[in-house]
Amino acid sequence: MRFLHTADWHIGRRLHGFDLTEEQQNAFDQIEKIAIKEKVDGIIIAGDLYDRSLPAEDSVALLNQMIEKLNLTDKFPIYAISGNHDSATRLSTGSKWFQQTHFYLHTRLDQAFIPIELADTQLFLLPYFELFDAQQYFNDDTIKHLDQAFKPIAAKMKSLFDPKKKHILVAHFFADGSATTDSETQLTVGGLASVPVSLLKDFDYVALGHLHGKDALHADNARYSGSPVKFSLSEANQQKGVFIVDTGPVTFTFKPIKPLHDVRKLTEFFATLTDKQFYEQLPLADYFGVTLKDTKAIPNVLAQLRDIYPHIISLDRENGYETVVDYRGESGKQIRQKDPMMLLADFYKQIANDDLTDQQKKWAATALKIASNGGKV
Repeated sequence: MRFLHTADWHIGRRLHGFDLTEEQQNAFDQIEKIAIKEKVDGIIIAGDLYDRSLPAEDSVALLNQMIEKLNLTDKFPIYAISGNHDSATRLSTGSKWFQQTHFYLHTRLDQAFIPIELADTQLFLLPYFELFDAQQYFNDDTIKHLDQAFKPIAAKMKSLFDPKKKHILVAHFFADGSATTDSETQLTVGGLASVPVSLLKDFDYVALGHLHGKDALHADNARYSGSPVKFSLSEANQQKGVFIVDTGPVTFTFKPIKPLHDVRKLTEFFATLTDKQFYEQLPLADYFGVTLKDTKAIPNVLAQLRDIYPHIISLDRENGYETVVDYRGESGKQIRQKDPMMLLADFYKQIANDDLTDQQKKWAATALKIASNGGKV
């Protein structure tokens, strides 16, 4: 059999205030085309369909439209689980009759022990769960960590294995040894947030969700599909896409997705960034994280840059500048006795790494004179 493995759609997510609806729709359209071209037998969605437990109405409408397109129009079976961003209760509404169209959505731990039986494959859908769920299900209050919870879960699943079939686990958690990015919510359950990869060895393939990069884990039988859209600057260099998983024998192949508007890092001097010859070569509709090489203070720098790069998602400095004048060793009395112009010159030198210009000195002298006259010119 052949499956498409995707996860972490995070419908409703914003990128530093920017609406990502068009990006998510574009990614979905490509996922659908890949599924059709590869003639998959089903689509796996490994959690975090929504970005929040109380999604906005337009987010609900968009996800419904996507699921209907894949399941009702394209006739693809869907095997999905809830993630830590989803509300299991809200997401499961209507799931009892979803299966009539081969849409399997598991949101409770006990459902993980009802394998979906296919021609040559058993699918185990393990949604995100809290430690309390495992304690209650196994009637064991000694379960305090995620690895302790997963041991009996894996053992019970293994007891249900049909030896004549392949066994695929769909899950949403942090696998030990994985690499994270800034856009993922850390799962710190019971003080231990990871599942040892050794506990996954009995499955032929483990379709994971939660981490947003396809290269977060390189186990022989387990992969994160990664999110189909970039959700942070730390994902700028990631290639987004989906995995095509075949079961006879088990192989998995990554299929890339091209972003509608990419996330990019720019490290340059302000003069270069505002040089027409430079910025005309760039896709200005993309999302930019800008790092300035300048050390001088630049008035209204973000506003000036956004006139050219409308989708700036972050702005910082490569070398920074001092914001506190170091007068260690001098008493308050000594500092107060210093000439105000000298104090200002010292302060500007430390924060801007430059001297006051003659014009700036004139402005400062005028301001100080007005201040000393009680505000009178």
